[in-house]
Amino acid sequence: MENDMEYNPNDYMEQEEEWEREGLLDPAWEKQQKKTFTAWCNSHLRKAGTLIESIEEEFRNGLKLMLLLEVISGETLPKPDRGKMRFHKIANVNKALDFIASKGVKLVSIGAEEIVDGNLKMTLGMIWTIILRFAIQDISVEEMTAKEGLLLWCQRKTAPYKNVNVQNFHTSFKDGLAFCALIHRHRPDLLDYSQLSKDDPLHNLNLAFDIAEKHLDIPRMLDPDDLVNTPKADERAIMTYVSCYYHAFQGAQQAEMAANRICKVLKVNQENERLMEEYERLTSDLLEWIRRTLPWLQARQQDNTLADLQKKLEEYRLYRRNHKPPRVEQKARLETNFNTLQTKLRLSNRPAYLPSEGKSVTDIANAWKNLEGCEKSFEEWLLAEMMRLERLEHLAKKFKHKADIHEGWTAGKEEMLQSQDFRHCKLNELKALKKKHEAFESDLAAHQDRVEQIAAIAQELNALDYYDSATINTRCQSICDQWDRLGTLTTTRRNALEETEKLLEKIDQLHLEFAKRAAPFNNWLDGACEDLVDMFIVHTIEEIQGLIDAHNQFKATLGEADKEYQAILSLVTEVQHIAQQYQIPGGLDNPYTTLTAQVITGKWNDVKKLVPQRDNTLQAELQKQQNNESLRRQFAEKANGVGPWIEKQMDAVAAIGMGMHGSVLEDQLSRLKDYESAVISNKAIMDEMEKIHQAVQEAMIFENRYTQFTMETLRVGWEQLLTSINRTINEVENQILTRDSKGISQEQLSEFRGSFNHFDKNRLGRLNPDEFKSCLVSLGYSIGKDRQGDIDFQRIIAIVDPNTTGFIQFDAFLDFMTRENVDADTAEQVIDSFRILAGDKPYILPEELQRELPPDQADYCIQRMQPYTGGDAPPDALDYMSFSTSLYGESDL
Repeated sequence: MENDMEYNPNDYMEQEEEWEREGLLDPAWEKQQKKTFTAWCNSHLRKAGTLIESIEEEFRNGLKLMLLLEVISGETLPKPDRGKMRFHKIANVNKALDFIASKGVKLVSIGAEEIVDGNLKMTLGMIWTIILRFAIQDISVEEMTAKEGLLLWCQRKTAPYKNVNVQNFHTSFKDGLAFCALIHRHRPDLLDYSQLSKDDPLHNLNLAFDIAEKHLDIPRMLDPDDLVNTPKADERAIMTYVSCYYHAFQGAQQAEMAANRICKVLKVNQENERLMEEYERLTSDLLEWIRRTLPWLQARQQDNTLADLQKKLEEYRLYRRNHKPPRVEQKARLETNFNTLQTKLRLSNRPAYLPSEGKSVTDIANAWKNLEGCEKSFEEWLLAEMMRLERLEHLAKKFKHKADIHEGWTAGKEEMLQSQDFRHCKLNELKALKKKHEAFESDLAAHQDRVEQIAAIAQELNALDYYDSATINTRCQSICDQWDRLGTLTTTRRNALEETEKLLEKIDQLHLEFAKRAAPFNNWLDGACEDLVDMFIVHTIEEIQGLIDAHNQFKATLGEADKEYQAILSLVTEVQHIAQQYQIPGGLDNPYTTLTAQVITGKWNDVKKLVPQRDNTLQAELQKQQNNESLRRQFAEKANGVGPWIEKQMDAVAAIGMGMHGSVLEDQLSRLKDYESAVISNKAIMDEMEKIHQAVQEAMIFENRYTQFTMETLRVGWEQLLTSINRTINEVENQILTRDSKGISQEQLSEFRGSFNHFDKNRLGRLNPDEFKSCLVSLGYSIGKDRQGDIDFQRIIAIVDPNTTGFIQFDAFLDFMTRENVDADTAEQVIDSFRILAGDKPYILPEELQRELPPDQADYCIQRMQPYTGGDAPPDALDYMSFSTSLYGESDL
């Protein structure tokens, strides 16, 4: 615990107010504190022949407060002012506060006025700070804070006792057994613990308090009724009273120090075993998760729909966001645990840990690499399959659209071609039928391209393995068969008309010219309408701009089309004029075509309506592609900044790990944590890029020419950077642990690092045997050039490279050099510690272990110690010498 302490009474009051709001503050606490602190003060003031009754009243003039500080510190304070005025009292209290501050205690926001005014909360807080400084601060158990050390002391001393479980300083002491156990542990002659009952707390408390007051010179500072009736006793009051027990029993420390040494050694073994078990558990869990995940990433079903793939892509995103990050942390944690375990084993002279077969760090790295490869191929397959299915959906809709138009056009054509109506026609009607048939043949030829387009689309759907190819093929075959029949029927009807044509002569030129001009114009109108509603799919601005240019070219032809339209209408107008002028029966009926001016006009109006609609559609698509281009640029701008930054950070972390930016380990650790903080602070950028990347994928953007970085490469780089920082931090912390535990100086560590880097020419953080040998020689290590020198060097190689990798890492090099320069704990020291606990006997009894050691470590020793085979020993005597030796040799421990 550090010397400087800081007490802020405002914090003290604010904490109590917060407890009161939450219903946690017992009103009896202040009463308990007042009574306990008054008794504690009197236990010291009686040495000066005085006492106090009201703690908030009798300290107001500062005289007894100064006297209290002189008694507990053994020092003389400045002479007090004897006047009774307020300023005299404030001056005396200030002298006391100044003395407290001179002992390293910082009292924040408190002045003498509060004490002079009799502020109970401030007075209690000040007395608590004095108790902390002069009664509790010096308590030290295993380098813990005073409070934690005092609690651990209580736990160890009361561990063997039934019905005692000390976990805190409020509820654990309510039944009085803990106080009785502390007394019995050190003075078993004062009470019989076996006669005590947990069900009689008042008796237990009064017994402990009476014995402590009578035999241990510890005054009654607590009220048994208050402890029993208060749900949660005041922690400060109990700590003050328990600290008196600690100081009263401070004499029996030699055995405790010996027990502490044994506890320390056993604690190292237990912690190592825990780390091994945790590593095996984490490794098994991670490898099992990878094994379960790989089949899902490797699945490649070909009968998907676009909706199925969208669902799979969303599942993959959920996997990347929610399922994988905890596993990345788990992998980093088990690697850190493995490195920490090996370092602790080396520092405690234990053999290196070899994981179970298939669970080494290399096995984990290979499995993880395989997982990342499967992730990449799975995402690539998803995107490719989405492009394929999008293309299939587009082709299927286009096929249906063209097939519907064609079947609508062919409806009734077979019945019309099989009709024998021409055999009963007049001459002009026959001529009309012939011309009508010629126009039909022209229209039929024009539709040949549409049939070929339908067949080509069906063939492409089959080539791309469309899931409903059977329905497409059936409909396509039906269209082709019907088309063949129409060709045959057309030829047959034309031959029949030509045979009958010799009998017919007259023709209506105007109807004929209308039919000839209206038919191609109608076909052009049909094609124009079809093109204006034709569906399209584009991925770039250039593609949509090409469609816009083609559409603009089409609009440029509308002027000529309008002239043709007016010319065709003029023919109809002329026919109407002649028929009306000469009253020709049936003169308005055109025998050569089914087309009418109304049909042409309707289709022409449709074209004029569809043109602006097509303009809007193309412009909307252009806007979409412009938005997609903006997304590409946004992603590229972020990626081109984050990618090089990650690479730069990786190089900087590697340079720090090799000591290229200074050899002081704390500076290296500070720089690494700064890099770690910088990486964590930039996590928002990666999250923002993930959102942009999601928008890119949702917009069906599959390429980006503005950057070479993909989201996958940035994710992997980010994860590798975090792993590298954590691994390097772990290595530096292990080097600090080695330095501090072995007691080597910073200059020695700098010399070791400088020599290692000098011979590490390739900056790989490792040395081959020849480089290692040269490094040892440069540090003054003598290696002979004869046969014996080779044998000695091979022995050293076996120590620093136990796995025969052919390279020596810096951690192994540092461990070897520190072992050569620093002494370590030995089995003999542990044997001496056990001998103290056994009272110089060559054996130790189980009850001695249970009395001096914590329960778990006592059981640990009893289970592993061999029976003592010497003479004149009890039957349950244990051999602590062989056990201590096994801790530093080859054993299951």
